[in-house]
Amino acid sequence: MPTDAALLAEVPFFSLLDEQERADLATQLDIVHFPAGHTMWKAGDPGGELFVIRSGEAEVYFKNDTGERIVLETARIGDFVGELSLLDKGTRTASVVVTEDLEALRVDRNDLQILFRHHPDAALDVLAAMARRLRHTAELLRHTATRNVNEEVEDKRTVVEKAADWIAEFSGSILFLTINSLIFLFWIVVNSALIPSLSAFDPYPFGLLTMAVSLEAIILSIFVLLSQNRQAAKDRVRSDIEYDVNLKAELEIAHLHEKVDELNAEVLGRLDKIERMMAKGQG
Repeated sequence: MPTDAALLAEVPFFSLLDEQERADLATQLDIVHFPAGHTMWKAGDPGGELFVIRSGEAEVYFKNDTGERIVLETARIGDFVGELSLLDKGTRTASVVVTEDLEALRVDRNDLQILFRHHPDAALDVLAAMARRLRHTAELLRHTATRNVNEEVEDKRTVVEKAADWIAEFSGSILFLTINSLIFLFWIVVNSALIPSLSAFDPYPFGLLTMAVSLEAIILSIFVLLSQNRQAAKDRVRSDIEYDVNLKAELEIAHLHEKVDELNAEVLGRLDKIERMMAKGQG
């Protein structure tokens, strides 16, 4: 088995540290052991520690939008888990269960503070290594349940689709009705010889007007149908987003139920232990 300092050199989180920095850090670390089947933590648990595996295996997983268990990775010798909560002391973002008896180096914030106090440049090295990991993660996290349906659809419109939306919206306005009414009234008045100074160019039964109205109706119907198709696509996106939101809320509730059940089981176990100790003391 490699020495702890050599093991840290293989860990991306500490790969940018120099040999002396890794050696100093290795002297501060604790060695911990976990049996197979032990759950190191679950998603949402408080964190603050990173573990570098010396032997054994651990499975990192989470539950997806449908509640299915998704394995992110199987951590083995040289791998590490728990780096995010180490930096921000936030909650765990995934669950970790030991699949083979595991021995690991435990790194907490105090270990890093001591390292940074003696080697200030090491802080930049750790940040650079973390940035690499976050860049990769950012590529995988492009979509969330809280999306704006208008932004999802509007950004993908072509020039024709934008024109169709505008025409469909304008054709359903009072202004459009007023303009058409004035044009038709003027057309009929002029071609009915009600104004002697103006000669008729489309006498009754107004064949040219009939053709113009028919063409207008055909063209408008096409643009309206295009707009309606886009609206139908927008509605599908909206339905997908609403489904994601509802499913996410349902899973959050299920997660809370799991937490409450675990807490209840732990409390009952402790009460049972207390009762047995009190009974033993009375006996």
